[in-house]
Amino acid sequence: MESKILARLGIDPAFIFLFIVILIVILFLLYVNLTIKYNRLQSTYNTFMKGRNGKNLEESLKEKFGEIDSILKVTKQNRIDIKDLTKKLDKNFQKTGIVKYDAFNEMGGKLSFAVALLDSNNNGWIMNAMHSREGCYTYIKEIVKGESYVELAEEEAEALDKAIFDDYEKEIDNIKK
Repeated sequence: MESKILARLGIDPAFIFLFIVILIVILFLLYVNLTIKYNRLQSTYNTFMKGRNGKNLEESLKEKFGEIDSILKVTKQNRIDIKDLTKKLDKNFQKTGIVKYDAFNEMGGKLSFAVALLDSNNNGWIMNAMHSREGCYTYIKEIVKGESYVELAEEEAEALDKAIFDDYEKEIDNIKK
């Protein structure tokens, strides 16, 4: 069977037949691929809808949204609590410096000490406990913004420097590493 149209165009009918067979194979492969994807989607949908109808699904979604709202409320409260704790923490003693020394040369063992306790703004106090054979004498000096209004003994000044600058030295060491 010969076609005058195909003969004029110079096309062999075998090529058209071959083209149609290849097109059918490609369409069949696409159909199989689409069927597999559809079956996966159907399986996922069935798992999602297992034991539910439209009304149950709506109730389930409302329940989940309610849970999300309660989580948001808790999160907001946590943020407020964290801000409050941060404000309170700034006022707590965060920096310490301790220097042990021998207050009186006749006593050994360095039983005397100076302790500096400061908050984040370098406010706090220094306690100096001087130990001798007769007893122990304790003094406290107030520190405001890293300075004392009363003259500090050498050990007290050293304890204050340790409290203020220890954090900076640790940060510098961490940066160097």
